[in-house]
Amino acid sequence: MTPRGPRDGHEARVRRRLTATETDFEALRQRAAVVGVATGAQGAEEAEASLDELVALADTAGAEVVHRILQSRGAPDPATYVGRGKLEELAAASPGLDLDLVIFDDELTPAQQRNLEKALSVDVVDRVALILDIFAQHATTREGMLQVELAQLRYRLPRLRGRGVQMSRLAGGIGTRGPGETQLEVDRRRIQRRMAHLERERDKLERTRETQRKARIRREIPLVALVGYTNAGKSTLLNELTGAGVLTEHQLFTTLDPRVRKLRLPGGEEVLLADTVGFVKKLPHELVEAFRSTLEEVRSADLLLHVIDGAAHGVERHLAAVRDVLAEIGADHVPELFVVNKLDVAPPQAVQEVSRLHEDVVGISAATGEGADKLLEAVQRKLRSLMEIVELAVPWDRGDILAGLHREGEVLVEHHGPDGAHVRARLPDEAIVRFGQWIVQEPGPERPSERRVAG
Repeated sequence: MTPRGPRDGHEARVRRRLTATETDFEALRQRAAVVGVATGAQGAEEAEASLDELVALADTAGAEVVHRILQSRGAPDPATYVGRGKLEELAAASPGLDLDLVIFDDELTPAQQRNLEKALSVDVVDRVALILDIFAQHATTREGMLQVELAQLRYRLPRLRGRGVQMSRLAGGIGTRGPGETQLEVDRRRIQRRMAHLERERDKLERTRETQRKARIRREIPLVALVGYTNAGKSTLLNELTGAGVLTEHQLFTTLDPRVRKLRLPGGEEVLLADTVGFVKKLPHELVEAFRSTLEEVRSADLLLHVIDGAAHGVERHLAAVRDVLAEIGADHVPELFVVNKLDVAPPQAVQEVSRLHEDVVGISAATGEGADKLLEAVQRKLRSLMEIVELAVPWDRGDILAGLHREGEVLVEHHGPDGAHVRARLPDEAIVRFGQWIVQEPGPERPSERRVAG
């Protein structure tokens, strides 16, 4: 970390914020305090974990947390979020800590933010604004930047402040005399116009993505989507399984834009593996709405690989947060395979703990490759288990059909008769259409003479 140079109070802090795009990033890190409230419903332990995560978010955004406050209250104060005593304590400590900003662990109302900035005389940021700022830093594609800007504008619109008639726009013609439009009205209309433009652009990109999705469906390639809490190792797992070579960092929200790569399973089937944005507790609704076209990949997936950080504390909280977001985007019906990652650093009981909560759990270390083969086999089994079971009669002179059944589906039972093979197989919809002329009946009870095929 680059040593800090001498600074001259508030002017130096303003200069540091204005030059925060320069290369000497560490020297320009803002000094921050984080503040949270533990309510009766939330509990102190959960609030402490949430505050720890807020510190990690602040570090990702480029701030150095030098002070933290956690207050226990029945509910956040409607005017200032924290009580009067904690606010006075923070205001008194702020000059000595040389704070640039204070970050609160919940979404603040516009009134709360104004009251806090007036009392503290420093910038005030809530959890939503912090996450939006991180997304803005990490967005690199046109679609990602468009979605982030749209989310930011939705967040800022209700937080515009009026400045009175002194900021009014005056004109000199008939019908234009008087106070005219306030600056607040001008700013609001400008933001609304920009939002309308961004929504039109997003809809165009969404139609393009929908066209690509339909083309994938026509090619009959299953889609497997990686989901999970941010920093669970989804991008590292994508690299391990497909050699994608995408950027991986030990930071939150490194990946914003979806990346799709082909993956070949042990049985020879090809699937598409998609990496998606990580989820987090209290993920802003503005982001979920703005990233709806990106998250559509999750909702339309055939299977979700729910990646879990086996070395993290509070795995149950992470699981619940991801489930909440999946429900919000309408993807809670998609079949899941739970992948406990980071076995190289996780405690030995990590997989067992998740197994007590969910079925279909696989352990892996994406960093070392441990368990990758077992994961691919589990993905293959899970996808095949979602297929329909049919019975077929294949003549002996059509060995190519038998080979195709083994290649494209899962042969459960194979009975050899004088005229050919009678096969019970689990097949995808497209294979059922392709092999339709050899399908003889719906599955019936197994016969003693049938030979079960090892899966």
